[in-house]
Amino acid sequence: MNIIEIKDLTKDYGNNKGIFDLNFTIQKGDVFGYLGPNGAGKTTTIRHLMGFLNSDKGSSLVLGYDSRVDSSKIQKKVGYLPGEIAFFENMTGIEFLKFMAKMKGMKDLSRMNNLIQRLELDPKGRIRKMSKGMKQKVGLVCAFMDDPEVFILDEPTSGLDPLMQNIFVDMVHEEKLKGKTILMSSHSFEEVGRTCNRVGIIREGRMVTIEDIRTLQETKSKIYHVSFELEEEANLFMKSYNDHVVVKGNTATVKITGNVNLLLKELSKYSIRDIESAHQSIEELFMHYYGGEKVD
Repeated sequence: MNIIEIKDLTKDYGNNKGIFDLNFTIQKGDVFGYLGPNGAGKTTTIRHLMGFLNSDKGSSLVLGYDSRVDSSKIQKKVGYLPGEIAFFENMTGIEFLKFMAKMKGMKDLSRMNNLIQRLELDPKGRIRKMSKGMKQKVGLVCAFMDDPEVFILDEPTSGLDPLMQNIFVDMVHEEKLKGKTILMSSHSFEEVGRTCNRVGIIREGRMVTIEDIRTLQETKSKIYHVSFELEEEANLFMKSYNDHVVVKGNTATVKITGNVNLLLKELSKYSIRDIESAHQSIEELFMHYYGGEKVD
């Protein structure tokens, strides 16, 4: 069953800005990562789904409701976190959350209170004095507190520290186990890789590819910085391993795709001081799909 459907969706702002002929579906129980650089069109797509924008062409449906004509129904049923959060700045966090709970028709606030505690949110202060991270926590509580069937989250970990990012990942996994459907935009491959089972990559308003996360992870290169005890060993390793090795002093940088077993087998022949892994950047990942074309 398709929970979200986008067909030929186009919004042209001119100068190659906007979204163009987007087509994808998200089925019940999917956690779909919407991945792309800043300005790629992720937020524009999400605003169409929520009914905040009207397209030039095409359609978008959520739970069978047309975003253009049934936006109020969609907004009541979806746990939504905007990329640019706009609160009533003079309210305290708890005043705002209770206001939103009333708007959602919530009678039981126990889930809201549990989320406040879990995210270590102090909701007593006025929103205008809150940090970006604290405002993000308010937004997450608001999105999750009425236990919706569908979540649409735009850059949900923006402003969160690593501990809170881990808690958010746990929250997504819990909702996934319940069979919830989640669309989550991000410009971080690692964040998407930890939470999603399918990924759509968008660049300059156009969908590049839609892949199972495992397929995408196999495509993504892994980079390791290996420090040898001796410079001679680093040079010997470079000659014996493959062409994807660069040596500087006693440190070899290795770029591989796929299984690391062969690398580990080769390294076992040497005295290793340290190994550090480096993640492939999203720009490098896009270059795989654009044949080496430079990414802005």
